[in-house]
Amino acid sequence: MATHRSQGLTPAPRGNLLQRVRALPSAVLLAVQLLGILVYPFTTESSAGRTFFSLFQLVVLGVAVAAVRLTPALTWISVCIGSPAVILTVLTALVPDNDPLALASDVTHALFYFYTAYALIRYMFADTHVSRDELFATGACFTVVAWGFAYTYDIVQLIWGTGQFASGQHGELNWVELLFLSFTTMTNTGLSDIVPGGGHARSVMMLEQLAGLNYVALVVARLMGLTLARFQHTREAADRGESEQ
Repeated sequence: MATHRSQGLTPAPRGNLLQRVRALPSAVLLAVQLLGILVYPFTTESSAGRTFFSLFQLVVLGVAVAAVRLTPALTWISVCIGSPAVILTVLTALVPDNDPLALASDVTHALFYFYTAYALIRYMFADTHVSRDELFATGACFTVVAWGFAYTYDIVQLIWGTGQFASGQHGELNWVELLFLSFTTMTNTGLSDIVPGGGHARSVMMLEQLAGLNYVALVVARLMGLTLARFQHTREAADRGESEQ
């Protein structure tokens, strides 16, 4: 069994906000991603708004790299994948409506987020102690995988056409619609107004449904089991102490 102990085990001083943030990188990553979901609808009406959201994506990438740095995964891999993603994010903001550029950006982003998910899973499975940050990592990893599949759906849309997805609105699905589709698919809550219209879309969605089921069965169940076992051990130790007295 690996002996890695997460850095979230030692609580940061209450008076030092920076230390507390550094001690909970997964919590910060989760908060930034959820903030992105709330911010995106306000950025779609103008080019300035879309540029702002592109810059916000750079922040998300930076936070994700920082989170990976505290995991057993190799940081240089995340940097090698994330650097092209950063460059392509800037280029797509400067040169919108360029399909080859958008496709390259989607590919690098999907690879980066899937690798980040792998790093977070290694982080959560590295020891038998569940820290506060590892609990936040369960949510962060889930959203990271959803982000990765959203970019994968955009790849499908760019390569095989908008007919791969059927929705109430005709034409190309925007980012928040693809992310909404990814979340509804991974949580297995059922399809809504966006459904797969082509074979390639169905194949990717089936993979995400399987990923969602396995995530709950393997990752969440393991962490919850370890958490309950820790509480049980603490209670048994307290009972033994009382009986000895």
